[in-house]
Amino acid sequence: MILAIIAVVIGLAVLVWSADKFVDGAVGVAEFCGMSTLLIGMVIVGFGTSAPELTVSVISASQGNPELALGNAYGSNIVNIALILGATALISPILMQRSVLRGDLPILLAVSVLSIILVWDGSVARWNGILLLAVFAAAVAYSIHRELKKAKLEKSESLSGNADSAEPKKASLGKSVFWLVLGLVLLVVSSRALVWGAVEIARTLGVSDLLIGLTIVAVGTSLPELASSIAAARKGENDIALGNIIGSNLFNTLAVVGLAAIVSPMDAFEKAVTYRDMPLMIALTVALIVLGFRRKGDGRLNRIAGAILLAVYVGYLALLIVQATK
Repeated sequence: MILAIIAVVIGLAVLVWSADKFVDGAVGVAEFCGMSTLLIGMVIVGFGTSAPELTVSVISASQGNPELALGNAYGSNIVNIALILGATALISPILMQRSVLRGDLPILLAVSVLSIILVWDGSVARWNGILLLAVFAAAVAYSIHRELKKAKLEKSESLSGNADSAEPKKASLGKSVFWLVLGLVLLVVSSRALVWGAVEIARTLGVSDLLIGLTIVAVGTSLPELASSIAAARKGENDIALGNIIGSNLFNTLAVVGLAAIVSPMDAFEKAVTYRDMPLMIALTVALIVLGFRRKGDGRLNRIAGAILLAVYVGYLALLIVQATK
């Protein structure tokens, strides 16, 4: 019990500290390479913080537990939007660029619809996994191409309009990469320690394994995304916070499920995944687009929207618990 408490305390402290360093490193890499923080948020932060989901899903599929593999991937997407973006927006309203509303979020919506079509028959064949990975590669390539083109155009306009202005000082690439890698490693390790400690404490207090799985473990694999998004919002790096969620959901929907299906084709899983979890995942993505288009120009996810998203997550969690205890 004492060791578990120490793991929770130290894990939480390291999680918060490493999230700050991880975001600092991501911003530094973006500045040095002339890339947008949105792109860094999607590709490096979003994919990097999804490492726990990838590990859990691939291992679960290989051990013949497709419900856990799919539930972890799609459940994490729900957590990312409802819990993480909701909590982040409560701390600091999130600016949503028009390019995100017209490009990245529609892509995320399209791949979510594709995924529910592929699994609707209650199975994910190996060829489904190959298709998902191919779509993932195409989506990432398109997003990178578009963001680099946009960044190049903005830099050209900035130079032409301010010919005499000094170029902003760039962060050291080596130092930024160091904090980026170290921050990511510590994010994953500290989240594992925190989850382990919380599970041990809960079991000691007599909490059921079911409730532990639906709460602590479910949120646990998304702790890196939660910590890095909140840290980014506190630093005013809204693009990293939003890009983190978009990139993570793309990675979960396409790469995580795709790799799991290639390792071990999945079938005979519960239909609840297709009529409960995936529709909610799609509805939350649509909600983000609608919320963003409420305003002219760039959209904004304000504190009221954040509170609504959190309420949706609480309701979803309550539904899971009620259904599991019947």
